[in-house]
Amino acid sequence: MTRVLVLTADVLRPQMAGPAMRAWHIADRLAAEHEVRLVTTSPYCEISSDRFVVAAAGAEELAEAEAWSDVMVLQGYVTHHHPVLATSQKIIVFDVYDPLHLETLALTKGATGPVRDDHVRLSVDNLNRQLRRADFLMCASERQRDLYIGQLCALGRANALTYDHDPTLRSLIDVVPFGLPDDRPTHDAPALRGVVPGIGPEDDVLIWAGGVYDWFDPLTLVRAVGRLREKRPSVRLFFMGMQHPNPDVPPMQMATSTRALAEELGLTGEHVFFNDGWVEYAQRQNFLMEATLGVTMHFDSAETRFAFRTRALDYLWVGLPVVTTEGDWFAELVESEGLGLTVPPEDPDALADALDRLLSDPAMMKACRERAAAVRPSLRWSVVLEPLAAFCRQPQRAPDLLAPPTPLEPPTPFEPTGPPEPVEQPEPPAPAVNSGLSLIELARHHYRQGGLVQVVRRAASKAERLARQVAVGKERAG
Repeated sequence: MTRVLVLTADVLRPQMAGPAMRAWHIADRLAAEHEVRLVTTSPYCEISSDRFVVAAAGAEELAEAEAWSDVMVLQGYVTHHHPVLATSQKIIVFDVYDPLHLETLALTKGATGPVRDDHVRLSVDNLNRQLRRADFLMCASERQRDLYIGQLCALGRANALTYDHDPTLRSLIDVVPFGLPDDRPTHDAPALRGVVPGIGPEDDVLIWAGGVYDWFDPLTLVRAVGRLREKRPSVRLFFMGMQHPNPDVPPMQMATSTRALAEELGLTGEHVFFNDGWVEYAQRQNFLMEATLGVTMHFDSAETRFAFRTRALDYLWVGLPVVTTEGDWFAELVESEGLGLTVPPEDPDALADALDRLLSDPAMMKACRERAAAVRPSLRWSVVLEPLAAFCRQPQRAPDLLAPPTPLEPPTPFEPTGPPEPVEQPEPPAPAVNSGLSLIELARHHYRQGGLVQVVRRAASKAERLARQVAVGKERAG
């Protein structure tokens, strides 16, 4: 049995965001075979499990947990805030399901000056340190894996030892998507209809699971609802979480802008509704199962292409048809599996049309629900976490970290010691000596073509040819 330490910087509370949810399910899955501790470096630890230890830790407790463990599973900025962990000789798994550098670029968009550069540099450095040290890495999609393999190549981790150990590099980095509970959801308490003032039993309820972050585009959705209300007065949009469960995280600008736009369009309290807090993780199904459609919108960006929209998966758990922006992994799944409709980014008219089309077509809605039921089994946590579970059954250090290969010497910097040598370039043919030009005129011609360097070079070339001719002549005469 392996002793596994799962470490997160996120809060462990009844209201959990993506990193904490993922850490929780990792600990729960591994606890079926191993001794597991789930530890947060946050001071907020308010939940427990009868399957594994759950605790908050300061520096002293972290040192004890590291000494206890055989394998550590780390995520986010844990090693940035506690760099001693990265120097451990224990087996380390880094969970890089969140491309921090791309997320930071999206989060700091609009910022000016060195502050943004510092944030981006920190995220890149943090990620690079993880990729350099990892014995095993897990990302959330094949798209992400391609991204990280490129980064691993640049860092020298795709080397002779790791390649010969496993030419696929799966033993170094594999795909572990976000998952769904193995159990079917159970509606055990009213949450929206007849509970939230303004949302009735017969309304068409669009639900936005999770937070309203700066890399999302809820503004296009609010505008689409503003257009759709004229044709479909029963449309209602509910945002499940406007305040991050970590009280130390300030509201994002996009959340403020979304509220302002809904107010400006006269939608707040009639067609657009906000949960000012954050729905408890164990109660989220009550909200989702009362909705009609699940929605999530984003921008066209590199962050979108490589992101994994963790909370949107819950739509499939409860069988909700989906409308989303095209361009990310989740949209690709929706399109390929017939789970709903996708629309171009930042197009409120196309979005309003897609929402109306799906809401007006019961047969399509039913087909989407059936396809969600068919896709669900492959996304259960017990299934998607198998690569990590397999690694923990036979944990081992990465071969190149046990016996580091001789690093490639960097190219020697160019240090000029004098004027650069002229590069031989095709030249227009020089006038022949027998054309009547004097040597002085010939020199002037070369000077006009390339200056003094050209004159010297041509003279040297002519001297070399004469020397060869003299040598050949002597050889023949001998």
